[in-house]
Amino acid sequence: MTDIRILGTGAYVPDRIVTNDEVGAPAGVDDAWITAKTAIRQRRWAATHQATSDLATHAARSALDCAGITPAELTAIIVATSTPDRPQPPTAAYVQHNLGATHAAAFDINAVCSGEIFALSAAEGTLARKGGHALIIGADLYSRILNPTDRKTTVLFGDGAGAIILGPATTGPRIRHLTLHTFGEHHDLIQVPAGGSRLPTTTHTLQHDQHYFTMDGRGVRRFVTDHLPRLIKEFLHETGTLPDDIRHFIPHQANGVMLDDLFTQLALPHATMHQTLTTYANTGAASIPLTLDTAHRNHTLHPGDLILLAGFGGGMAAGLALIEW
Repeated sequence: MTDIRILGTGAYVPDRIVTNDEVGAPAGVDDAWITAKTAIRQRRWAATHQATSDLATHAARSALDCAGITPAELTAIIVATSTPDRPQPPTAAYVQHNLGATHAAAFDINAVCSGEIFALSAAEGTLARKGGHALIIGADLYSRILNPTDRKTTVLFGDGAGAIILGPATTGPRIRHLTLHTFGEHHDLIQVPAGGSRLPTTTHTLQHDQHYFTMDGRGVRRFVTDHLPRLIKEFLHETGTLPDDIRHFIPHQANGVMLDDLFTQLALPHATMHQTLTTYANTGAASIPLTLDTAHRNHTLHPGDLILLAGFGGGMAAGLALIEW
């Protein structure tokens, strides 16, 4: 039976490798401190001429090649990002132009680090109505909005993009179930305070560093600990999936130490947790599709394997997806 399935994946990271010592020096920390706190050893940062749409376009081309389709066959291009090229137009419009995908509707979704899961949901709805193929890209360029002296944030992030192609097929990976959550009462845990309509850009906001990314690290960890295991257990129950059935766990690549604790709580006895943060750090909305693409290209995913995707981030938002490969 023809169904909406995953036809291809792709990813892109910039060439520049940034070591822990390099990023840690302005923040007063070293490689040993960063590794012990986060399990991150390096990250990639974009070149000065690159913007989020450039990274997204590279990942898109990789995914299109993997799927064996052309830009002309795309019905929709959805970019999940919280670091757009500009406040407007949508970053997806630049990607559409770069690809020459003139028939595709192009728009952005900002659910921060959960963005790719939210974008997958939007893509499924779009294809159910319009048919064709959808290109879903998670892309972020956090190096431009980090305070280099803030050790709570600057050591965590890298730049990158990951992409997934959805389209009609009779075989291949499919999304069995997907759910989205937002806990708006925790909106202040992760934010960029200034630059929007609430606090427009002024000399004062610039002088007081209010355009940098900020995060209450302890609050975020409490949120993940308090909410994510429960949400995942409820999700598996709703889908009739036993923890023993999961073969792969691909979470948002937030912090390696926190993910190890989370994985222990989940008790997925036969699952492998995939991590790319050691070399790429936290790439925001890119982290889940980038990690999925890495697992795909390493030939670690096999037909019939059940894969649990878990996104969480600013909002606070959480998105879960169950994929049968």
